[in-house]
Amino acid sequence: MDTLTAKSEATFAAIVAAGCAMAAAEGIGKLSLGEIAKRTGISKSGVFSRVGSLEALQEAVLDEYDRRFAADIFLPTLELPRGLPRLTAMVANWMRRICDGVVLHSCLYTAGAFEFDDQPGPLRDRLAKGAQAWRASLRKTIVQAMEAGQLRPDTDPEQLVYEIYSLIVGLLHDTRFLHDDTALRHAQRAFNRLISTYKSFNEG
Repeated sequence: MDTLTAKSEATFAAIVAAGCAMAAAEGIGKLSLGEIAKRTGISKSGVFSRVGSLEALQEAVLDEYDRRFAADIFLPTLELPRGLPRLTAMVANWMRRICDGVVLHSCLYTAGAFEFDDQPGPLRDRLAKGAQAWRASLRKTIVQAMEAGQLRPDTDPEQLVYEIYSLIVGLLHDTRFLHDDTALRHAQRAFNRLISTYKSFNEG
């Protein structure tokens, strides 16, 4: 890699990192090329030349958010057996990430869902696509747990995904809005109670 290419990639990474920080603190809809220029010390034209447009910056920020989210939540569970052990670990990692107090770990998709729920357009579509991709990962893991005999064969994966998501939204609300220090414990108990209703009688 030549020096110019390395510098260009480093500049792009700095722009995306600043975008992630701003989106986490203020919402993905608050991003602007001008503000990112101020935060990075790069000229507005320099920011534009690297990302091309505000829409491209939003896309890059969400791509980076997805990468970080997977690294924190999903990838660590791949060392565990497929099915219920992996699902339980994914949810536990997700809950801990929400409650760790790091601004960058606020959920761009949940915040974006409320911000853009009735505003059609490319950004809303991208937010919905990201949320659906994560729900698909949860659904796949639930199906694997059913195939392994860990969850009842009559389990409705879509229903369980919905219920898990509802717990997460409640946890986000109580942790980040109400600053309730007991929210994580309540959410963990709620998940344990929820999953116990789906466990197969043959599951140890």
